[in-house]
Amino acid sequence: MTYKNCKKLIEAGRYTYDRMYEILDLFLLVGRLNDDQYTKLTGMLTTEGQV
Repeated sequence: MTYKNCKKLIEAGRYTYDRMYEILDLFLLVGRLNDDQYTKLTGMLTTEGQV
């Protein structure tokens, strides 16, 4: 569920780069994302076209 929600936000561009990285780091730390999911999501992040 966490992975899907984060992916939707990233695909919609509804994030700021630094804040989303912090959130993904936290989710990885507490076990809400696994290493593969974290890698996929951080690979989707860009510094352009964000809210």
